[in-house]
Amino acid sequence: MKNTIKFFALLDIISIALLAKQFWQILTHLNEIPDQILSQAKVVLLLPLFVSLFVSAAGLILFKKFGFITYYIQFPFRLVVWIFSIGFITYLPEVLNLGERWFDILFRICFIAEFFRLYFTIKIHRSSF
Repeated sequence: MKNTIKFFALLDIISIALLAKQFWQILTHLNEIPDQILSQAKVVLLLPLFVSLFVSAAGLILFKKFGFITYYIQFPFRLVVWIFSIGFITYLPEVLNLGERWFDILFRICFIAEFFRLYFTIKIHRSSF
């Protein structure tokens, strides 16, 4: 159980690393955000979500309750902003020149995998606390 949670923490750390550049670009170009509501909503949700990834990663590594709770709070926002635990696999079609069809397949896998992560996180949380 603890190894699974530490793996989830590692996935959060990978998400932090992959989002760092995007986070920095948003912070340095806040005045250039389009006027469309969806673009603004994505920025408004992405900024606190990025910061909360540090909290959830630290909490899960330490196997503390606040790490689990932070992930539960993040979950719906991860779906809206498309920050998935295994989202890094969506880079494979680009790296391996596989085409757009593979991106769509891998994106769906990421979406489903996020629900599996939620299920296992809840299961481990209930049995441990």
